[in-house]
Amino acid sequence: MLFSPLSLRDITLQNRVGVSPMCQYSSTDGFANDWHFVHLGAFAVGGAGLVFSEATAVLPEARISPQDLGIWKDEHVPMLRRITDFIHAQGAASGIQLAHAGRKASTRRPWDGSGAVLPGEGGWLDVVAPSAIPFAPEYPSPHELTLDGITRVVDGFRDAARRAHAAGFQVAEIHAAHGYLLHEFLSPLANERTDAYGGSLENRARLVLDVLDAVRDVWPAGAPVFVRISATDWAPGGWDVDQSVQLARWLRQHGADMIDCSSGGLVPGVRIPLGPAYQAPFAARIRAEADVATATVGLITDPTQADELLRAGHANMVLLGRELLRNPRWPLAAAHALGAAVTWPAQYLRAQTASKPVATR
Repeated sequence: MLFSPLSLRDITLQNRVGVSPMCQYSSTDGFANDWHFVHLGAFAVGGAGLVFSEATAVLPEARISPQDLGIWKDEHVPMLRRITDFIHAQGAASGIQLAHAGRKASTRRPWDGSGAVLPGEGGWLDVVAPSAIPFAPEYPSPHELTLDGITRVVDGFRDAARRAHAAGFQVAEIHAAHGYLLHEFLSPLANERTDAYGGSLENRARLVLDVLDAVRDVWPAGAPVFVRISATDWAPGGWDVDQSVQLARWLRQHGADMIDCSSGGLVPGVRIPLGPAYQAPFAARIRAEADVATATVGLITDPTQADELLRAGHANMVLLGRELLRNPRWPLAAAHALGAAVTWPAQYLRAQTASKPVATR
């Protein structure tokens, strides 16, 4: 099952192993570079069916850190195109995660500490959120988005999707999870608005549906769109699985092809019951009750575990993050462990049968 093809609109993935978007914090002015080429290219060489870029900012102020990848100007496209061309040449599909950091913007990359980056250090002051509530005391104090600001956000996603298509990406994912802007609008813990974008579930979901509509307007009809959500905030009074199921129904009706089911990130200090595949039940419930394809992510490390998740109907595909950082060729090893036939790169065929000594030259 893990190594059976998966068709989504006009795209067929060679298997159901996807590379989860993982921030690299290694860009200057949003530009991809050789690090991104090698980082993403290695996953394609390693046999993944779908390789996602990291969260890619749709506007300059949408970055988490000053070092985030971006797609807010046409000049970003050529290097991204070089990367997608390489991914496709290895038989993998390419995906891009389009993102806006919201109140988590202008913050330090992990190895530089935490908290806000000031303008004199490369940060910015126009940090925005649905309501003027900071994520944590050391984070920026956001401005409440005006209606004009919301229009700018929606237009930013639309223009980014257009550039992503020009850059050769085959799958677009809208980031509405992990406490970033679209998730902030969804959760009553971050959204205290009283206008058309706050209050009821319908109102809180309005922005992510507006963004999905904007992306689908310019994204090819035959190309899939994913939406990543946090299925729960893990916090009382916050976003939860019941609301996620309803949102997933609406997302499907607006043209989403898969719901990428993660969790958390909206508020600090929550207790998450971590364990192998701990988020798979969210993907299973959303898949069953919203009648939409799902992907599951989170502490999936073992090939048999991943295969059984799919066979049990929890999800349509699995996305791996840290395990692929440890071993970018995990899909090839997983196929061997499961007895699945996959095509190795010709350059690596000598490693396919490790039981016999192979002559070197």
